[in-house]
Amino acid sequence: MNTVRPATPTDARAVPAALLIAAILLLALNLRGPLVAVSAVVDPIRADLGIDAATVGLFTSLPVLCFGLAAPLASALLARTGTGRGVLVALAVLLVGIVVRSLGGLPAAIAGTLLLGLAITTANIAVPVVIGRDLRGHASAILGAYTATLNVGSMLSLTLTVPIAAATGWRAALASWGVLVVVAAALWWHATRRPRIEPAAGTTAPAGAPASSWRQPAAWGLTAAFAGQSFAYYGVTAWLPQLLRDELGMPAAGAGAASSVFQIAALGGAFGVPVLLRYGRARTTVLVVCAAWVTLPLGLLLAPHLWALWCVLGGAAQGGGLTVIFSLVVRVARDEAENRRFSALVQGGGYTVAAAGPPVIGAVHAATGGWTAPLLVVVAAIALLATAATAVAVGQRASRAA
Repeated sequence: MNTVRPATPTDARAVPAALLIAAILLLALNLRGPLVAVSAVVDPIRADLGIDAATVGLFTSLPVLCFGLAAPLASALLARTGTGRGVLVALAVLLVGIVVRSLGGLPAAIAGTLLLGLAITTANIAVPVVIGRDLRGHASAILGAYTATLNVGSMLSLTLTVPIAAATGWRAALASWGVLVVVAAALWWHATRRPRIEPAAGTTAPAGAPASSWRQPAAWGLTAAFAGQSFAYYGVTAWLPQLLRDELGMPAAGAGAASSVFQIAALGGAFGVPVLLRYGRARTTVLVVCAAWVTLPLGLLLAPHLWALWCVLGGAAQGGGLTVIFSLVVRVARDEAENRRFSALVQGGGYTVAAAGPPVIGAVHAATGGWTAPLLVVVAAIALLATAATAVAVGQRASRAA
C-alpha cells in the first residue's frame, strides 16, 4: 500500500540551506552599514545641512531607538505577512529610506533615517525566527556568522563611503548603499519564494504552550541580558575614542583608529561562541563571554596603557554576547510564533535601554569629571548580562532534563 511520505530537507521543493544562509548573510550586510556610513561623512553633512554635531548624532541614535520602540509593530507585521514577505517589505522600506535621506535637507534626512530604523527593526526580529525555524540544527553557527556579518557590513561602509563621497559627494555616497539592498532583496526573494516544509510530527510546540511571552521568566531574563549587553556596547562605542584621548593623550584620528579594534575583534567572538556552545554548556559560554567583556572597563580603569589587549578581549566578548543571547532565544522558543514574540520582546526592551547608554555614560562623565564612574556603570551593565543570561541558560538546561 502506498503511503504519503512526510517532507524532508531533501525534497525538491525544499529551499537549499546554502541559499537561505547566503540570503541571511547578505541581508546582514544591510542591517548596520547604512547607519554607520553617516559617521564617515559627518563633516560634509554638517557643512551642507548647516547642523551641529548633536543633530548629526540623531542619524545614528534614532534608528537604535526604533529598534526598541518599533519592535511590537515589526512583530505584528511579520505575523501578518510571514517572515519571507515581511523581510521583503522591510528591504523596500530600507531602500526608500536610504534614497529619501540623501534627497533634500534636514527634514528629509530625519524622515529617511526613521524609515531605515523601522525597516532594520523588522529584519532584526525576522532573522532569528528564520534561523530557528528552518536552520535550527545549526542555529548557533549561523547566528555567529550573522553577527560577524553585521560587523563586516559596518566596516565596509566605514571603509568605502569616504572614497565614494570624495568622488561623488556625500549624498550619492550614502545613496549608493541602496544597490546592496536591491541585491539582498533579489536573493532573499529567490531563497524564500518556495513553500516552506512543515515540521515533522512531534516537533511543534507542546499543547498548552503559553501564548504570551510577557508571562514567561525566560523572556524577561533574555530581555534583561540583552539590555545589559546593548547598553554596554553602545556606551563603549560612543565614548571609547574620547576616553583614549583623555587618558592616553591620543590624537583624535589615532583614538578613532584605536577604538576600531573593539569593533573588528567582534568577529572572533561571533565565530568562537558557536564552538563553545557546541562543545560546552550554555552557562559556561555565558560566563566566559562576560569574563572577557568585563576586562575592557576594568582594564581601562586599572591599566589603560594596555588598551589594545582590553579592546581585543572586550570586542570579542561583545560580538559573542550578541550571538549567545540570540542562540538562547532560539533554544528557549518552542515554535515560530513564540520565537517571533521572544525576539520582539528581547530586542524591543534591550534596544530601548541601549539608546540610553551613550547619554547616561556621557552624563556620568560630565558629573564626575573622570572616567572611573562611567566605566563602573559599564561593569554594572555587564553584571546584569551575566546574571540574567546565566539564569536563562540554567533554566533552559533544567527544562530539557525534565
